[in-house]
Amino acid sequence: MKLNERLERIESMLCMLVERQQQRDWYSTDQFGRAVSLAEFTVREHCRLGRLKAEKRRSGRGAHCSWAISHSELLRFQKEGLLPDRSTRGVSR
Repeated sequence: MKLNERLERIESMLCMLVERQQQRDWYSTDQFGRAVSLAEFTVREHCRLGRLKAEKRRSGRGAHCSWAISHSELLRFQKEGLLPDRSTRGVSR
């Protein structure tokens, strides 16, 4: 591998690391998923089921709102994991 190719590869990897470590106030489902190694679909489902604390916000892309997850929820998730599923609360087995 040539030196220029190696340098470009290293630079792109550094950009990915910086983006991953960047702290935000709010994360999209895609950004949250990348930060915690989950698929975007999985993050959306956890938001929908109430297993992650998230808000629906106008995204500027049409009439539909998209999920937004706070930085404090990211930290809580990393410490404690998912919240209990709302749909099974109060159901005895």
